[in-house]
Amino acid sequence: MENNIALLINNISVVYHDVIQVLKGVSLEVKKGEIVSLLGSNGAGKTTTLRAVSGLLKPENGRVTEGSIIFEGKPIHNQPPEVITRLGIIQVLEGRVPFKYLTVEENLRVGTATRWGKPYKEDLELVYYYFPRLKELRNRLAGYCSGGELQMLVIGRALMAHPKLLLLDEPSLGLAPFLVKEIFDIVKRINKEQGTTIVLVEQNANMALNIATYGYVMENGKIVMEGKAQDLKENPDVKEFYLGTTAKGLVKSYKDVKAYKRRKRWL
Repeated sequence: MENNIALLINNISVVYHDVIQVLKGVSLEVKKGEIVSLLGSNGAGKTTTLRAVSGLLKPENGRVTEGSIIFEGKPIHNQPPEVITRLGIIQVLEGRVPFKYLTVEENLRVGTATRWGKPYKEDLELVYYYFPRLKELRNRLAGYCSGGELQMLVIGRALMAHPKLLLLDEPSLGLAPFLVKEIFDIVKRINKEQGTTIVLVEQNANMALNIATYGYVMENGKIVMEGKAQDLKENPDVKEFYLGTTAKGLVKSYKDVKAYKRRKRWL
């Protein structure tokens, strides 16, 4: 495998409870230092793909039944999540669940759990550099934070773990547009300044492709399209269905989109 490839997912299938197949022959690669976006509608298999990488299939009785997942040259599929975390793969879960009875700063310190006993103050300062709002709130109980503040908190907590590969699941979910832009701008800065490799699962295709280098589109548990982010933004199929516009840049109506779903050219 090439030295510049951080993550290689090779033809994996995932089954839950030994009977429900969710992924069917998914393959993708993520180069070191890249942001790769994984796009698709609800139920396409995006979150399951992340969970296959981070080891979080196990708690939900899921497993990789075929294929392999290689991180920095080593197979990691079906490994326990605590083993994968120690390798430097950190997933930020959808839903922004904090320890609500801990303060913001105590929540951030939880991110150092994989390296207890080591200095963390510099890491805190780094998080506060990217998220100044968290420094203002450091003594507030996390349960009293807004949705945008919680999204900053869970990304900050992930940074405390020194991730080599950061898996972000729907960071824009439920946030106001100006907050989404702020979060995505910070994610791009973290990638550029820290060199952190990032896989971004997102339904906001336009925002995701704006910060990504490369993208994959999933439908029904399969990769149906891939390409450079800029190329995907210009692709007529992606424009019509995922960006909500026609090839001429006109906004499509919901009725048009529903009709188009039944005749997508890549299926």
